[in-house]
Amino acid sequence: MNVRLIHEFRFEAAHRLPRVPAGHKCARLHGHSFKIELSVRGPVDPDTGWFLDFGDLYDLWAPLHDALDHRYLNDIPGLENPTSEVLARWVWERMRPSLPSLARVTVFETCDARCEYEGD
Repeated sequence: MNVRLIHEFRFEAAHRLPRVPAGHKCARLHGHSFKIELSVRGPVDPDTGWFLDFGDLYDLWAPLHDALDHRYLNDIPGLENPTSEVLARWVWERMRPSLPSLARVTVFETCDARCEYEGD
């Protein structure tokens, strides 16, 4: 049996979008309460009854949380133009090597706007 597990992580950060058209509100410095969903997919172990311990996800996420939380995203290498699309791929590229079961990264910039990334 294969399952998909999803866990939410949150962080606060400021950013601006330097490549939007002149006068666009997102060109100004502003912040978000970001929510990241990490979705993993794989087989359930018949002995344990689970696929992955959520604690393992916490441990893998912790360095990214430290890098992103209460930061100015534009200062982080790879996030100089920190759109939700760029951030989703940035998270994917850092999580996937140690989490090969990663199936999707979803970035919620607001409660009703999100970007889903499933790799190239």
